[in-house]
Amino acid sequence: MARRVVVVGGGIAGLAASHRLLELGREHGQSVELTLLEARDRLGGTIATEHADGFLIEAGPDSFLSEKPWALALCQRLGLTDRLVRTDDRFRRTYVVHRGRLEPLPDGFQLLAPARFWPFISSRLFSWPGKFRIAMDLLLPRRVGSEDESLGAFVRRRFGREALERVAQPLVAGIYTADPDSLSLAATMPRFLELEQAQRSLILALWRAARRAPATATGVSGARWSLFVTFAGGMEEFVRALADRLPSGSVRLKEKVVGLHRVAAGWRVSLADGSALDADGVVVAAEGHQAARMIRSLDPGLGHLLETIPYASSATVTLAYRRAQIAHPLDGFGFVVPRIERRPILAGTFSSVKYPGRAPAGHVLLRVFLGGALDERILREDDGRMVSIVRAQLGALLGVTGPPLLTRLSRYPASMAQYLVGHGDTVAAIERRLVEHRGLALAGSAYRGVGISDCVRSGEDAALGVLGHLS
Repeated sequence: MARRVVVVGGGIAGLAASHRLLELGREHGQSVELTLLEARDRLGGTIATEHADGFLIEAGPDSFLSEKPWALALCQRLGLTDRLVRTDDRFRRTYVVHRGRLEPLPDGFQLLAPARFWPFISSRLFSWPGKFRIAMDLLLPRRVGSEDESLGAFVRRRFGREALERVAQPLVAGIYTADPDSLSLAATMPRFLELEQAQRSLILALWRAARRAPATATGVSGARWSLFVTFAGGMEEFVRALADRLPSGSVRLKEKVVGLHRVAAGWRVSLADGSALDADGVVVAAEGHQAARMIRSLDPGLGHLLETIPYASSATVTLAYRRAQIAHPLDGFGFVVPRIERRPILAGTFSSVKYPGRAPAGHVLLRVFLGGALDERILREDDGRMVSIVRAQLGALLGVTGPPLLTRLSRYPASMAQYLVGHGDTVAAIERRLVEHRGLALAGSAYRGVGISDCVRSGEDAALGVLGHLS
């Protein structure tokens, strides 16, 4: 007998869950009748690629991390590895805005701490007192206690205020669009917590790791894949490849789910148009606040836990220029903007430098990020005003002159989960409640990782959990 499974949400987590359900069914000789429900008129969630006038424009994520194996493994199973492209390691540099200028992040600086001595000592990003304070990490004892700590408190404790304000805060904002003083270190960057507990000094731990693998530490690797990987035709290739492998008629767009209910040993999925689907298992791969709305009547306690995961909003502005319009050498992947610089943007990416095929010869494609937990007010501006703000900032920071050849603006309201202090306890409580609901699983960026590869893992784990319950 076929097992009927409904997947709610057509982003990358929902697509990965759908694909894995069918894979597992084939592997175990179990027939799976799949239905994928997506409230919008397209699949992919925040992933969206546009080709215009020779430019390749990513509205959302432009890559995934290769060091987290789940997305890369899925690409291999899909036969997509010949479509993957890596970054050019010659330009593996990040700039930080410092006193109105772009200063390079010291080579080997790994998010929170330096992994190489001389680039750090010679950097103009830090004052000499700031450098001495960062070096104090070499002497400080490890922290005693196991309670969750904010990333901001951790950086101040081990490296001081300058390290937080000038590097950690803007880099974290570029990844999580979050306030580091609210962000859980254990939920976002557990590696640094583990290094402190295992080796006491993070600087010593990173220096030892750099000596063991010097190529990785300098950002020039002989490995097949760079740290960031994308598709030759843009990230939407990933979405299409997954969608093309789903059974005909299994995807239903513009179908909003309003509730989940127990029906005997199965589930009833209620839709906004008054209809319903019966299923043996359900995967909810939606944002936490959307999942809470669907589950609230089923389990108010679980719904409340999901509602406690906050979300931040953001926007991207992409602009195309002739290369001659930009004074900066653009010899890096992009820049981040510390909040202490008091500028209305979070970061910028030199998209056509980071990856090949993003702009015609003699042209440049730039992408700028706005909003986040610390500056959601800017998203109240209309599109024209936001584009004007970005153009003014690019003029000041990169020496951009003249109007852009092409402009695109994308808004993402309440789309980035915020892993606040205590997030791990919240997720553990959610998982304990789910045990009571056999055949129901949650997936997506709200729980154990916000990146593409994290979402793939989340979706695939949810598929395994649902089929495991049903069998």
